[in-house]
Amino acid sequence: MGDLAPIYRHADVYDAFYEGRGRAYESDARTLARQIRHRNAAASSLLDVACGTGRSLRWFAECFEHVEGIDIAPDMLRVARDRAPGVPLHRCDMRSFDLGRRFDAVTCLFSAIGYVGDAGQLESALCAFGRHLRPGGVLAVEPWYFPETALSDRVTGDLVTVGGRTISRMSHTVREGRLHRMAVHYLVGEEGTGVRHLTDRHLLSLFTRREYETAFARAGAATVEYLKTGPGRPGMFIGVME
Repeated sequence: MGDLAPIYRHADVYDAFYEGRGRAYESDARTLARQIRHRNAAASSLLDVACGTGRSLRWFAECFEHVEGIDIAPDMLRVARDRAPGVPLHRCDMRSFDLGRRFDAVTCLFSAIGYVGDAGQLESALCAFGRHLRPGGVLAVEPWYFPETALSDRVTGDLVTVGGRTISRMSHTVREGRLHRMAVHYLVGEEGTGVRHLTDRHLLSLFTRREYETAFARAGAATVEYLKTGPGRPGMFIGVME
């Protein structure tokens, strides 16, 4: 997955920005929990891959008896430990981890799967997810965009104020073949420290729907569905293991 994007070493800025942006973590987590139980009514355990600062995990912990999370970024896990005390968290690479136990559901949200690289690494990651699922377990993966839906030369910007900190974020995304290259600039202002500038860069793979479905099948999924999740969102793949 290469070097971590710089923002994942500034988890407090990342966390504050997405709080200010207003993503509905509670609603999304509870909706996904219902989707999981629709396919596995007895589901009681969940592993959240690329759990980040634990905003989804905190709500999953209210929906399932046992939850755990993994992430590759130590600073993101630091914030997640404060947000979800008592939840086991592990620093792992999603392509090759082995916790030695299985769950009723595995989730990978916020398009984190787009960082894996090529189709071979996509399959490695989903096979790692599959190894952590019990028979009949549910795998939910929020993809990045498909090649045919990926925009190029796109500029977006947001300004939020959270807890006395003001954050301006502006991004420029360019398509390069089967990749999205994104340059992001943050201005972070707060009393006592003034204004600082953070430069962030991301490289995300544009996998086809067929590549995702093939990876699900290789991971052991008996079925896989693609669900649309609303404007500006890349959808959700949900599979049920054999």
